[in-house]
Amino acid sequence: MAKESVLIVEDDPDIVELLQYTLEREGYPVLVARNGEKGLAEAQRRRPGLILLDLMLPGLDGLEVCKALKSDDGTKSIPVVMLTAKGEESDVVLGLEFGADDYVRKPFSPRELVARIRAVLRRGTTVTEAKTRIESDGIVLDRERHEVEVDGVLVELTRSEFRLMWTLAKHPGRVYAREELVERLTDGEVVILDRNIDVHVSSIRKKLGDLGAVIGTVRGVGYKWVEGLRTP
Repeated sequence: MAKESVLIVEDDPDIVELLQYTLEREGYPVLVARNGEKGLAEAQRRRPGLILLDLMLPGLDGLEVCKALKSDDGTKSIPVVMLTAKGEESDVVLGLEFGADDYVRKPFSPRELVARIRAVLRRGTTVTEAKTRIESDGIVLDRERHEVEVDGVLVELTRSEFRLMWTLAKHPGRVYAREELVERLTDGEVVILDRNIDVHVSSIRKKLGDLGAVIGTVRGVGYKWVEGLRTP
């Protein structure tokens, strides 16, 4: 089976060369854009299977590109993995809020990056559960539509965020360790930092507003789904 194409949006020629060599060796057709404007145009024209998007780009930066991609009906379903050398968590959270599916910090392991790409691509096609709808305290999760509503208002989540919420909501009160949540989000394919889970949780809570507390923290362990937030 032919593999999905990957669009690399990156201005550093050494990183482009490394990424292109690594991905082509794994059988992925590769497209390259050296700045944000060209990356956006290439995504709209070629519709790649996944986009590797550097945040620090000349001109139109990665966050602006991500926001534009996810606002366009023609490109919003394309998975985006951010590449960043910046240490500020706020940039990562903002990227996830704009719709990015994952992020990788530079310097990165090419092997891990390829595994992460495989996992992100699989998330969009894997369906393994019979239950398709969960309702809790005004929150409705619809797995078939991949949508979340809060009091009837649609909340935009990334694939990873939805999958994390679904995992927790399926078993209210059960505590999931960060390591277990990493397994659920990546199908066991990728070794990633537990901190990634914390970033996703932070983004979800912000999007849920007053109901963000539905994802409870169990110190030293992980997270759980909390019911009864609106119980008198």
